[in-house]
Amino acid sequence: MPPIREKTARELLDFYLEAGADTLVGEEPVDRFAAVDPPPPARAPQPVSLPPDLETKGRASPYAAPQAPDEAAMAARAAVKTARTLDELREILQKFDGCALKASATQLVFADGNPKARVMFVGEAPGRDEDIEGLPFVGRSGKLLDRMLAAVGLDRSSVYIANVVPWRPPGNRTPTPQETAICLPFILRQIELVDPDILVCMGNPSAQTLLGIKEGITKTRGRWFTFNTGKREIRAMPTFHPAFLLRSPLQKRFAWRDFLAIKKALTPQT
Repeated sequence: MPPIREKTARELLDFYLEAGADTLVGEEPVDRFAAVDPPPPARAPQPVSLPPDLETKGRASPYAAPQAPDEAAMAARAAVKTARTLDELREILQKFDGCALKASATQLVFADGNPKARVMFVGEAPGRDEDIEGLPFVGRSGKLLDRMLAAVGLDRSSVYIANVVPWRPPGNRTPTPQETAICLPFILRQIELVDPDILVCMGNPSAQTLLGIKEGITKTRGRWFTFNTGKREIRAMPTFHPAFLLRSPLQKRFAWRDFLAIKKALTPQT
């Protein structure tokens, strides 16, 4: 393959991966307009008999219906109250089955960085690379975030990074409001346990979920808001998500201003 065509093919593959298309469905093209035979009539579902040990001992069954979103959110709120440390919170999340995203994700993506950092960054949800490595912001957007941090004298050893939703939605789709509501108690408790001086919400979903604002990110980025950690009130700022900056490079100059403001807020006043 000529170098130019190979480069174009690689760029196209990178685009598909960034968009969440990471699974090969088939090697042969499919004519979606071709006539197909009608599907066979659906069979009535057969009753499932539970294993004797589950019936007699009353343990959770793999055949049980999933929790309703409201019930799962209530269970999450009750569960986080027992977490006294970040390690305990992570263990509770590992065992929590109330969010359906857990079943399709490879693993939990809890956090990265320094839990004693003065600044905490929170995005929306993990992507493909994060799902594979189990760490937030390690793909293309993560590399951009690392460069942005370095530009203001920060790195992953001096910040703490997490997401509102700790499991990757299939195909990198946007989490549903129900999925976000179920995971919200966990990120709120996570912020409370870290207790940073500054909270940075990366992207519109994170800002609207955590700060309760209705305006879009272009109007709210760079502005200071107040966030109650559960222990005290701290300063919070929405800014553009690195993934958005990859698609809209001209907006990087505004994100640069936001990071300079964050650096100034972290600098002791003399």
